[in-house]
Amino acid sequence: MINYLKNKYAISDSGAKNLLKGILSCTFTNIGLMFPVGIIYLLLEECLKNDFQTNIYLDFKFYFLISLGVFFVIGVLEYIQYNNTFLTSYVESANMRIVLAEKIRKLPLSFFERKNLSDLTTRIMADCQGIETALSHYIPEFIGAIISLILVGIGLTALNLKMAMALLWVVPVSFVIMILSKLVQDRYNLKNIKLKLEQADMIQEYLENIKEIKTNLMKKEYLTKLDSKLKATEKGTINSEFLTGVFIIFSQSFLKLGIASTMLYGIKLLINKEIDLLTYIVFLIAASRIFDPLYTVFTNMSAIYATKLKANRMKEIEKFKVQIGNKKINFENLNILVKNVSFSYKSDGNRVIKNMNFIARQGEVTALVGHSGCGKTTLAKLISRFWDVDSGKIYIGENDISNIDAEKLLELFSIVFQNVNLFNNTIMENIRIGKKDASDDEVIKASKAANCHGFIMKLKYGYGTVIGENGSHLSGGERQRISIARAILKDSPIVLLDEATSSLDVDNETLVQNAISKLIKNKTVLIIAHRLRTIVNADKILVMEQGLLKEQGTHKELIKLNGVYKKMYEMQEKSSLWKI
Repeated sequence: MINYLKNKYAISDSGAKNLLKGILSCTFTNIGLMFPVGIIYLLLEECLKNDFQTNIYLDFKFYFLISLGVFFVIGVLEYIQYNNTFLTSYVESANMRIVLAEKIRKLPLSFFERKNLSDLTTRIMADCQGIETALSHYIPEFIGAIISLILVGIGLTALNLKMAMALLWVVPVSFVIMILSKLVQDRYNLKNIKLKLEQADMIQEYLENIKEIKTNLMKKEYLTKLDSKLKATEKGTINSEFLTGVFIIFSQSFLKLGIASTMLYGIKLLINKEIDLLTYIVFLIAASRIFDPLYTVFTNMSAIYATKLKANRMKEIEKFKVQIGNKKINFENLNILVKNVSFSYKSDGNRVIKNMNFIARQGEVTALVGHSGCGKTTLAKLISRFWDVDSGKIYIGENDISNIDAEKLLELFSIVFQNVNLFNNTIMENIRIGKKDASDDEVIKASKAANCHGFIMKLKYGYGTVIGENGSHLSGGERQRISIARAILKDSPIVLLDEATSSLDVDNETLVQNAISKLIKNKTVLIIAHRLRTIVNADKILVMEQGLLKEQGTHKELIKLNGVYKKMYEMQEKSSLWKI
């Protein structure tokens, strides 16, 4: 049972155990709510024995005490139910988010290029919230109501089989109606989830590109599209809720036929003297109470169907393979060997890297150049194991990187991407990410090497300045230099620079290149560059074209080769002379 609940609703062992406790608590609470019927039964039995005489003696003290005891028991059961449903579901929800976040942290970075941010946010926040509500309300109340109904039904059957059948025949029919509605509800719920994700995507896109939208006077056009998405989501939600409501109301209304059938059939049995008046009254009282949990059950069934879809979305992430490998690796050298490597982002066979072979040696600068889209950045991501290759091998020293733990591998790399990511924190802490235990002096030293110190000290709070979300308070060049300072501080043996100086002016670019030059001694340096003049002194230049390695050598060797590189270099030299 524990494993079934765990797998079905994507919860932990403790969450499944607590859910089972919640189910039992709801069961006992529902049974406890039938205790007052027992008191009424005793009272009526005593009255009937005396033919309701006006002068009969009733032990009011007894009935008062037993009523007080029943209410106390119900109160205790409600308290236990609250603790075993609400409180435990809050703990499980928090643990679920932590486990999910930890799983996401361990996933390869390729995962985040396949999944958009709004979808992941929805899974962590909205889906977890939905499962939390299900654990505290829907599931324990649903299963608890069914179990308590079965137990009470057994008791009523023992009292009188015919009356029990007259009362309970509507239950299986109502359940069949709700179960048959599942396929229809699932289809509409899936469509509704898709519409909500599309809406969230568009809102996020609007916020992220607000500058471009306003600059290009696209506000009206974009808001019109967003409005259509919102209306589609609203319509989808209404349709889903309406359809669900139809099935729920129909099933709940059908249950009320059980009360009518109990009254009519009971009168017949009473006339035929097959039952006594006391039994008839007890069944009427039971009929007024027994279906109350089921009204909630049918409402919960629709919610449980939706919860199952959310749990499946959670399990999609849980099933995604984590990159595994050895954490204890010794490196004789830090040469990067790429051997017969091919790779495609999709399974359609359209390869962006095709049979690549080269070596980037420790203590040398290796540059990757080529037209946009030729596969330079993809190759860099394969080397740092953001993605795993389709075929071939990549070695660092003598070690195949597919056998190295992904986090252990990234400890070897200081990486500066073309698109810089900064946090809404101080400049000091943004740089310190490169080395968590670095002192302030070490951070400032790295900052000076990356030519950041000057503009930082001009800010009001210096290194204590909070730079906004993704460094929104800084210019593009300033953001990139902070990223370079972070990489310098990390001081890893392999340096990967993806257009690291693309946002710098000529003066700052020269200063940063000088700083980088001082740091590459005995390191393996891989530079991706579009501006060829920045890599003319590289020890090796790899020229890529449409995923293939077309040429390799030094700048002078490639110029003499009179091939792709020379053509690119000459075109850039001509473009540098262009004037308005």
